[in-house]
Amino acid sequence: MTKPQIWVAVFLFLFIILFLLGRITSKEESSKNFSSMNNQNLNEQDSAELTGEKLFQSFGCITCHGNDLAGTKSGPPLIAIKQNWSSRDNLINYLRNPNSYMDSDRFKDYKEKYPGTIMPPYNNKDVKDLGKIADYLLAR
Repeated sequence: MTKPQIWVAVFLFLFIILFLLGRITSKEESSKNFSSMNNQNLNEQDSAELTGEKLFQSFGCITCHGNDLAGTKSGPPLIAIKQNWSSRDNLINYLRNPNSYMDSDRFKDYKEKYPGTIMPPYNNKDVKDLGKIADYLLAR
């Protein structure tokens, strides 16, 4: 075998190996995507059965506001939140788009007290789930 033939054989071998690795990893990724889609659909179905407290936990709210709603270094307390919200609908609207409320004095104070922390919008969540969370918070 001549040197050019050896090089062609090596490149062909490497090409086949890379092609096979690409196929193997794409199958794993597609199966992961499929299982995550199933989990997402399952979570959407299960959310109808979850209470406001469980939804509060599953959305990750306890990370900033704490398990006992007393707040943390990252977020304000949510105990007696009823004093700050005139209606359930206003609270749901806030949860969907917190940035639209940032001009009020209370939120300006929160920005100073909790620098670098941003309340994430939950506009991608079901309004019924946000309603359950609002009911849970307003009842506390």
